[in-house]
Amino acid sequence: MLNLNERAQAQFNQPLSELSHAEIYKILLDLVQEKTAAMPQNEGKRKLYYISAEFLIGKLLSNNLLNLGLYDDVAAELAENGTSLAEVEEAEAEPSLGNGGLGRLAACFLDSIATLGLNGDGVGLNYHFGLFRQYFEDNKQSYEPDEWLDHPTWLNKSDISYKVPFGKFTLQSTLYEIDVPGYNQPNVNKLRLFDLDTVNPEIIEESSINFDKTQIEENLTLFLYPDDSDRNGNLLRIYQQYFMVSNGAQLAIQEAIERGSNIHDLAEYVVVQINDTHPTFIIPEFVRLLTTEHGIDFEEAVEITRNVVAFTNHTILSEALEKWPLSDIHEVVPEIAEIITKLDEIIKDQFPDNEAVHIIDEWGTVHMASIAIHFGFSINGVAALHTEILKNNELNHFYEIYPEKFSNKTNGITFRRWLMASNPSLTNFIDEHIGTKWREDADLTDLLAFENDDKVLDELRRIKKENKNALADHLQRTRDINIDRHSIVDVQIKRIHEYKRQQMLALYIIYKYHEIKAGNIPGTPITIIFGGKAAPAYTIAKDIIHLILSLSELIENDLDVAPHLKVVFVDNYNVSEAEYLIPAANISEQISLASKEASGTGNMKFMLNGALTIMTWDGANVEIAEQVGEENVYPFGKSSEEIVNLYATDGYDPQDYYKQERIKPIVDFIISDELMAYGIPDRLHRLYNDMTNKDYFMTLIDLEEFIDVKEKVYYDYEDRRDWTRRSLINIANAGYFSADRTIEEYNNDIWHLDQ
Repeated sequence: MLNLNERAQAQFNQPLSELSHAEIYKILLDLVQEKTAAMPQNEGKRKLYYISAEFLIGKLLSNNLLNLGLYDDVAAELAENGTSLAEVEEAEAEPSLGNGGLGRLAACFLDSIATLGLNGDGVGLNYHFGLFRQYFEDNKQSYEPDEWLDHPTWLNKSDISYKVPFGKFTLQSTLYEIDVPGYNQPNVNKLRLFDLDTVNPEIIEESSINFDKTQIEENLTLFLYPDDSDRNGNLLRIYQQYFMVSNGAQLAIQEAIERGSNIHDLAEYVVVQINDTHPTFIIPEFVRLLTTEHGIDFEEAVEITRNVVAFTNHTILSEALEKWPLSDIHEVVPEIAEIITKLDEIIKDQFPDNEAVHIIDEWGTVHMASIAIHFGFSINGVAALHTEILKNNELNHFYEIYPEKFSNKTNGITFRRWLMASNPSLTNFIDEHIGTKWREDADLTDLLAFENDDKVLDELRRIKKENKNALADHLQRTRDINIDRHSIVDVQIKRIHEYKRQQMLALYIIYKYHEIKAGNIPGTPITIIFGGKAAPAYTIAKDIIHLILSLSELIENDLDVAPHLKVVFVDNYNVSEAEYLIPAANISEQISLASKEASGTGNMKFMLNGALTIMTWDGANVEIAEQVGEENVYPFGKSSEEIVNLYATDGYDPQDYYKQERIKPIVDFIISDELMAYGIPDRLHRLYNDMTNKDYFMTLIDLEEFIDVKEKVYYDYEDRRDWTRRSLINIANAGYFSADRTIEEYNNDIWHLDQ
């Protein structure tokens, strides 16, 4: 035993059973930090710096206890004293350092890098308030700062600090670190988060996330992705990105020298993986540091940098491939603007007529992905389909020049968090039936031996029921929302974006509402759950949230429909909410417009926890179908080739679909009197007009097929035995999607770190 009682007496002068959850959390936080502080760092000649604007790490207590081998002992001692880890974790504030899949992937990767014993740290920024804390008011998304730093945290302040030279002033950074233990590993890595001591929360306007964007010394690390809909917002984003990468590059060079580098051989000591385009300024920054601080000539500095930096592309959406006016970069950090101009001249000399690959276009706009591709040694996509689209379409001009730089690394998830920590009952079930070897080597296929074993299937069904009850209790306790514990739980949780097509699921809800009104009662009540944030400047995404919340209220107040259909929108969706929702889900909604989702990782988490997937042929959905067999998922919709072709030929007109007999009444209901009673006319009309006249992400093209597949899913659920059999098949085939496999591929093909 760990004698937590002794710690309770020493720290709070009370027995453990008398302490609050917050006090017990503080004891366990200190215990874990003592353990990790005593563990040596992973070592090796070459070190990875995984640089990302986001790290959505989630609460760390259970995950760290699990990785350190303390989970069972702590759980047992807490149970003896009348409480549980789940209750204690309620007192932990989730670090607000990320928002979407980009940040969660980075967090899963850090866990796997440490678990494989690789010498690699994460590098990012220590945001004081994250993106924002979301709440709903009048069926609208509202915002407030997410004050996670007001609680005890896992951050350790280091004595490392660097000067970052901007055009008009120089800032001195402060480095905070979070230890990252691997599963059953003797060593640890770190997440290094840079900050400023001068940041001042007082400049945020009351009850909002608005602040003076010009006060860089006071605002730099306040928020993740500050609103960039005006020039000051643009400049602030550039300040943030440059601050992050200048610190990261200085850290990498300093540590390389300490390990024996003579700078000329930097690439033997350092590899930098940039997670999407946000850290791309690290390329000109390495060139700046090597030339001005270390006396290396420009050509060699460029060559060294080219052998250090690798780029992961996460998007096919052109709006997400970052572009900045050169004049804005020049205002923030003139030296970097000058280096980018020189890099562009190199490319224009090499490829004078190939404008698509130039770094600075004719309008003076800098294309960040172009810098990363030309002056990095590797570019990878994150799912097989995504990589093919990059090679053949979006980045084809570059692929023709550098085919050897391109590779695919299909994303993965850490089974430690998404199975062992968040679904202990399913973990024990797997251990009992196939042993524990899967915990180190994520192969679950031995479960297939039980697909026709009624006793095992009954057990699996009981676990799903238990997780639904835990979700129902959580929603009741935290939000006073009551869901039917016997209902089918149908979940779409991801940031709100038109290409992810939450609006299509909302249209299905309208269809189902009318079906139930007409007396077509589903065999099992249905609970449809959404979660996700819309960017503050993304009007249509906020209108989609408004539509869903208005529908939810309409249904709740309709006595004919409410017993059979419930719509829940979980506010402030984050990792902690996902850990309740994913184990409880029967259905995983992966319905993005084909060709638009690079990979997705929520799809993998649901699969691992036994949900069945409704899917378009997009991202990693394609590989899930390959692993599990098409008969064990629910595919629908146009192919990515068809969609890419429609964009290329301007061949989609929403009116062609809107006019169809089955679709028109569904879409028209958005502006009906019934819904207007709960909604805001301007918002609903705007969404309706966009959907019927523009519909850029083609909601209506797949709607009819989507309705049919949804009806089939609910019909199939009535055969509980066969549903559970297919649920088991999904779990058994999820092993491929372990982040450990992904990281091994990165290391074998790109990083070449000692193992």
